[in-house]
Amino acid sequence: MHVTCYLKSMRSYLVAALLLSAVTASAQLPADTETKIAAIANDTLKQTGVPSASVAVAVDGKLAYAQAFGLANVAPAKPATAQMAYPIGSISKQFTATALLLLQQQGKLSLDDKVSKYFPELTRANEVSLRNLMTMTSGYEDFAPQDYIIPDWYKQIAPLANVHVWAGKPLDFTPGTDWQYSNTNYVLLGLVVEKVSGKPLYQFLRENLFTPLHLDGVFNTYTQREKLEVTGYVSNAMAPVRVLPLEAPGWYFGDGDLSMPASTLVAWDLGIMQQKLLTPASYKQFETAFVFPSGPKSGQSSNYGLGIFVQDRNGHRMIEHGGEVGGYVSENIVFPDDKIAVVVLTNEVASSAASKIGAEVAKLLDSGIVAPVVPDTLAASLKTILTGMQTSQIDRSLFTSNCNAYFDANTLADFQSTLAPLGAITDVKRTRTNLRGGMTFGAYQVTFANGTRLSISTYLKPDGKIEQLLITGKA
Repeated sequence: MHVTCYLKSMRSYLVAALLLSAVTASAQLPADTETKIAAIANDTLKQTGVPSASVAVAVDGKLAYAQAFGLANVAPAKPATAQMAYPIGSISKQFTATALLLLQQQGKLSLDDKVSKYFPELTRANEVSLRNLMTMTSGYEDFAPQDYIIPDWYKQIAPLANVHVWAGKPLDFTPGTDWQYSNTNYVLLGLVVEKVSGKPLYQFLRENLFTPLHLDGVFNTYTQREKLEVTGYVSNAMAPVRVLPLEAPGWYFGDGDLSMPASTLVAWDLGIMQQKLLTPASYKQFETAFVFPSGPKSGQSSNYGLGIFVQDRNGHRMIEHGGEVGGYVSENIVFPDDKIAVVVLTNEVASSAASKIGAEVAKLLDSGIVAPVVPDTLAASLKTILTGMQTSQIDRSLFTSNCNAYFDANTLADFQSTLAPLGAITDVKRTRTNLRGGMTFGAYQVTFANGTRLSISTYLKPDGKIEQLLITGKA
């Protein structure tokens, strides 16, 4: 991989630059609120080292704010602007889900159709429904759970070939009895849209979603990558950023392939709030979390609807989804009943900046919106591993082959240079956990002797091997 490094001190100086160019808004935030949003964005960029963030906000059901902060390109320095499009990654899934709902309204399919109607060759296709795919309850394994790019993703692949590999494996669980996030589901759904509509997926989305809703500046990240004005980056263990090339075409298809400006994504959110595109019955399906009909979780909510997380924040109904592809992380938060939407688009992979900015801005707009914190649990082994990395020591028997490939000499040096000056680890606690791709995800907060706190993300295989261990920013 060809990468370019820049001095951390220079990046910290440049990233603080604020571009005061906003798109035309239909509502107006109080001046002190705008100042506070700018402070949240700039402070977060400074803490995390992420080069830029584009933030857009809707209040009272109208676009009220759109500003870009920092640098779209670090060297030569190019300020980010609110008009620039960023990849939105997995937020693309709700567009694919809406396409399926439109086709159902047209009588061309049913969400309860079995996959066997369209792709009978796939594993247990006569048991998996389109609804299982859309709600992440299919049991098909995720081909892309990692927050770093593995070698295979730089090799071009046809979406159908990808599906044949990952949906040709044994299921991780019986359909409808459990939940785990899987990109494989939405690649398959994109192929179903093409088969039923008779049109390429992007053409169908453009004609039936983007144009009717007047969504400007949308393009396909991978087939139209020349339109990207914002460079994607990676930082290993808070080291200076390196340019990160996008994945090869074919991996993200229906699951994470769209780019757009932050204000355009807010326009999409407003379409959801105002139910502009689908019938009320379809929007109800879209926003209703799947409830397990059988199995050990019978009667429990999955907290996931059709391509969106559906949750309650202190009495506020919230639909939310983040996104991540090579070099970029996004966050989209909508409170339909409060008529509030917050979009944050950033240009560094495996960073917490987008979610941090999004959560703080949402709380600023309504102080009653509070995110729950998962109590601390298992963390002892993580302390030992990170302590070893302070001296470039690594026990490779603990890691998978993909993770060992990630921890090459450069990455180990970046971890060592970042962690060594912080002193001994004084505390490790887990703040969030869930299943994904047949693995257990964990978000951790690690505190060091000098007072620094870092955010760590991990994935553990069922056999206990570590598939991912990333420093995602300062906590």
